Amino acid sequence: MGGFVILLKDYENESKVVYRYGPKEHIMGKIELNKETKMFSEIEPIVDENHSNNFYFDRAAQRMARCLIREGGIFPEKMTFDS
Repeated sequence: MGGFVILLKDYENESKVVYRYGPKEHIMGKIELNKETKMFSEIEPIVDENHSNNFYFDRAAQRMARCLIREGGIFPEKMTFDS
């Protein structure tokens, strides 16, 4: 099963970055990455009976981890995950 996730940056400082994530801009949850501990936290789940929050959370975390590890800690304002 393929999927598409859009991520929109809400906030970033030296220690954390917060994105809204989901299948569409009007169906979104919030995820936080602690840059120091490299741990992800769910701030707000996707609240929609037709969309699995875990599916989108996992893919949003994968995309953010790529920014942290492979892209030198650069977190763009908008990004996507396609599979």
